[in-house]
Amino acid sequence: MKLYRTQEGILIEKDKALYPVRGQQWDEFLNDDRLYEKMQEVTQNVAPDPDAGVLLQNLLAPVQSQEIWASGVTYFRSKEGRQEESKGSGGGEFYAMVYEAERPELFFKSTAYRAVGPGGNVRIRRDSTWDVPEPELTLVITSSGRIVGYTIGNDMSSRSIEGENPLYLPQAKTYDGSAAVGPCIYVTKDPLPSDTLIQLEILRRGEKVFEGAIEIAQMKRKPEELVSYLYRECSFPHGSLLMTGTGIVPESDFTLQQGDEVRITIGPIGTLVNYVQ
Repeated sequence: MKLYRTQEGILIEKDKALYPVRGQQWDEFLNDDRLYEKMQEVTQNVAPDPDAGVLLQNLLAPVQSQEIWASGVTYFRSKEGRQEESKGSGGGEFYAMVYEAERPELFFKSTAYRAVGPGGNVRIRRDSTWDVPEPELTLVITSSGRIVGYTIGNDMSSRSIEGENPLYLPQAKTYDGSAAVGPCIYVTKDPLPSDTLIQLEILRRGEKVFEGAIEIAQMKRKPEELVSYLYRECSFPHGSLLMTGTGIVPESDFTLQQGDEVRITIGPIGTLVNYVQ
């Protein structure tokens, strides 16, 4: 099943039918360890709305009071990319160390008001010269630490700023329009299959200038491991979203430009489309 946040309210999609959820607020509805069962009950007790498809034209990012966090260096290609961008500052060895370390790299990414949803404009920093999107499977987690769904995340990143010094990571990662999530939350009883594919396409003036794909099986750390570290000393009253890192890193001669279209597809979830501003 899929859970959408729209300008008109909450919408459930099941078997291609749409079910509006009446009288419920996003934060309370989402932050439920029984989210899958609750959505099943809604679809069993409420008739589908054949006219609800128009609501999908007004999608919001599927986040309200939840914090958005991110994981780093969870794929080998990410380790290589981070080492490459930091070699001039002498910081490359730290990324090799964290890839092998027991403790993962976790960092705060965005509040809801800094994030954008489907069709929104992500941003590249005006003081950056080397910028990339990072397509990431994103976990939807309740306040108790249970993974109840998945969405797509775009962890926009300034490689030039981070490459100057690893301590500049917050500036490279967190700014207005630095995160996009959506188009929905995919809610399922079972974890995603290990062969689930993350695909990235970047279009410039209608022409494809980059594409890449990777299976989530290439992720070095398990989702539950990342969640356990995130929740060790942090509380999340409304739950959280956690981006799980990227295994798709464009070569060093590529940087985003204003007007680029970024398309991230994860089969069961859908496609998140955003435009670079």
